Order: sequence, then structure tokens, then C-alpha cells
Amino acid sequence: MNLTIIGTGYVGLVTGACLADLGNHVFCLDVDQAKIDLLNSGGVPIYEPGLKEIIERNVDAGRLTFSTDVAASVAHACVQFIAVGTPPDEDGSADLQYVLAAARNIGRHMTDDKVVVDKSTVPVGTADKVTAVINEELAARATPALTFSVVSNPEFLKEGAAVEDFTRPDRIVLGVANDAAGDQALSTLRQLYAPFNRNHERTRVMDVKSAEFTKYAANAMLATRISFMNELANLAEKVGADIELVRQGIGSDPRIGYSFLYAGTGYGGSCFPKDVQALARTAREHGQTLRVLEAVEAVNHDQKQVLVNKVFAKYGRNLSGKTFALWGLAFKPNTDDMRDAPSRVVISALLRAGARIHAHDPVAEEEARRVLALDLADAPALLENLQFADKAMETVQGADALIIVTEWKAYRSPNWAALKAAMNAPVIFDGRNLYEPHILQEADIEYFGIGRNTAAPLMDESNLSKLLVIEEVD
Repeated sequence: MNLTIIGTGYVGLVTGACLADLGNHVFCLDVDQAKIDLLNSGGVPIYEPGLKEIIERNVDAGRLTFSTDVAASVAHACVQFIAVGTPPDEDGSADLQYVLAAARNIGRHMTDDKVVVDKSTVPVGTADKVTAVINEELAARATPALTFSVVSNPEFLKEGAAVEDFTRPDRIVLGVANDAAGDQALSTLRQLYAPFNRNHERTRVMDVKSAEFTKYAANAMLATRISFMNELANLAEKVGADIELVRQGIGSDPRIGYSFLYAGTGYGGSCFPKDVQALARTAREHGQTLRVLEAVEAVNHDQKQVLVNKVFAKYGRNLSGKTFALWGLAFKPNTDDMRDAPSRVVISALLRAGARIHAHDPVAEEEARRVLALDLADAPALLENLQFADKAMETVQGADALIIVTEWKAYRSPNWAALKAAMNAPVIFDGRNLYEPHILQEADIEYFGIGRNTAAPLMDESNLSKLLVIEEVD
């Protein structure tokens, strides 16, 4: 099947590459010439495990093309995926300018019937706007004989596991219109997604608005779980409980489960922050206040300060003369995405307090340099106190404390003796609860986790390996 993917960000690249890997001929369009040039030269503008290899083999096979030619992209396929960004506007609503620009181009250049698939995360009612824009263009060209249908097909990809999520989906949501064009669009997309349904039916068909709402509802629910656990973790510290033991206790309830119950420094990335804001904005536009969701956002904002507050509580607010090693820059492992990353809050606050920081991340250093320069644009001289290392252990040499911000696998089992010997003082602020307090206690390393209690009983070792596997999947 011929397919066009409009947008070569996380969603567009993963969607295009994975669908090409199934034998489809995919045309990926982007207006950013530099990005297209990079892709055509063999580079990949994002870090996503396994994606580069899939792109390379499908480009070599002639099934995957990258271009800025809008007319050619519309002519290439009857199925047009819109996978462009929907960044938050100043009021928290989703900015649809790129979605509607893509729709306008489709209407302007289409010469045959189309199935237009909204893959971008968009507010309820966006399909109606896309339909209106395409109709405007068709009317201006006096081509009423052409037909099209707009389908909502939201993505459910976790950065760092996007290829796996796409190729092994737990559900495929299709929102279609209840008319002849919608029926034809559904038939086309069922054929496209048939390879994913061989084991069992994963497709969930619904009306368009329900499909649009489903994406926001899913992310809002997951964000709620994270903020809820972070609030419990903060309370656990005050009452003397251990949040990891609490997580085991409630996660074993099948009605709750273990996923997204890890206390930490708050969520970030390209989805949760903007989607929570956009859904809350949608509610306000309809005269409703989503009080739980607004609390979720407020808790997450405050939680990004938790490590900073722990550092200040130990050393005071003047950190001049202090050097901190920092492990992890990206908002989560297996990605270089720095959007709303907690590390940005930590680094900015500590540098402004006079500290020196020696940081490491396996893949996000280049992007971190870019965004931190923006964060500290009002005080660029502070960046002189920020250094990056090629190896994690290089950062701890002469450090007064180590701060864990991102739970990369490479940080899980350090050499405690070497770590302690390299540091000025054996102190760890663990923002992801990677380590067991009793292990650090035995190593004579001062430990500050999130909601951890060093006096609590040890974890049930019979469940530990299972919990670590669950952590990797999430």
C-alpha cells in the first residue's frame, strides 16, 4: 500500500519506518529541509532504539522516501497520515496550526479520493476542523467530485520503546465517521493494520470524537498515577514509611497494577505535560473544571523541585564551592528528549545557587547543551560551571554529592567502593529510587531517596526481579 506520513518527528518517523518495514511504500514529508537532508544522508534526528536500523533497511529497499515536496507527497498515496507537532499554546491549548496547514495542503493538491488520518495528538473536534479546511480548498478549486474521510488514529507510543509499542500494540484505536466514506476508510485501515491483528483483534473502532478523547484520557490517567505516587512519597518521608514497600503492597492488587507507580522527580517529555494542559483547557472551554487534573499538574510542577529542596536542606541555599555529579539528563531513559525534563530544573537551580555540575547522559548531551543555554539565557556565564563527561564515573571525581535524575540501566549497579573513593563526600540524592537504602547504608554512603525509609524492612527479594522487569517495560 502507498502511504504518506506528514511530519518526521517521533510519531511520524516511527510510524513511517515501521509501516515501510511491513512492505508498504512510504513517503515521509517534512517542511524542514535540514531534517530531510539529514535523513537522506543516513542520519536520524532523534534517538530511539532500533529506529535507525529500520530506516536504513527500508531506504535501501526503496520503500521509504524523505522529501519536502508537498505536491508529490499528496499524489503518492490515498492514505495521508498527519503526524505533525501540536505544541502547547500560551493558554495551554494545543496549537493546531501545523495540523491545519497539513490538511490545507492535502485539499489544495489532491486529485483523487483520500483517507486522511489524524495521528497527531489533537483535541476533540479537530477532525471537524480538518474536514472544513480540506473542503474549503476543494471548493476553491471547484472539485466537489472528490471525496475524503478524516479518521482519528491516536498513537500510544512510549519514547524509548516506540518501535516496540508500534510493532506490538496493545490496541489500535480508529475513530471513523458513520457514513459511506467512513466505512471505506475503515476498510482501508483494517487492511493496513491487519498484520498487527494476526494473534488477536487489537482494533477498537469508535466515533471520531471518542477516539480523539481517548488519547488525552489515557495520558491524563497515567500522569495522575505518577503525581499521586509522588504525593504519597512525600508524605511517606514525613510519617516514616517506605514508598517502595507501599508500591509493592498496592501494585500487587490487580485492580491497580505496578505500572506508573514509581515515585520520582515528576514526569516530563513531549506528551504528558502538554496533554494534561490541553485536556484541562478543553474542559474550561466547556464550562467545566477538571479539579483532579489541575492538581496533577500542580503536583508535578512542585515535584521537579524535590531534589533541589533536598540539596538545599543539607547544604543550604548558597552552594558556592560545591561540586555535584549528575547522572541523567533526558526526561526518561532510551531517549534524548529534554522537553520538560526534571534535570533542567535541577541544573538551573543549582547553578543559580553557585554550584558546579559535572553531568553525564548516554545520549542526551547535545540536546541538553541546547536547551540549557535557553534556560540560562539570562545568566549565560553560569554555563561555565556546567561540564559534561563521556563516562558516568568521570563525573564523581571530586564531587561533594551524586544526583540521580534519569534511571538509565547503566546507572543501576555502580562500583560502590570506587564511587566512594572518587568523591569528596559519599552522598547520593536518588531522584528515581534506583538504589536500596540498606545497601548504601552498608557501604557507608549517605542516601536521600524519594519517600524512602532506611529503617524500613528490606524488600521482598522473591519479588525484586519481577519488579525490575516491570520497571524496564514501563
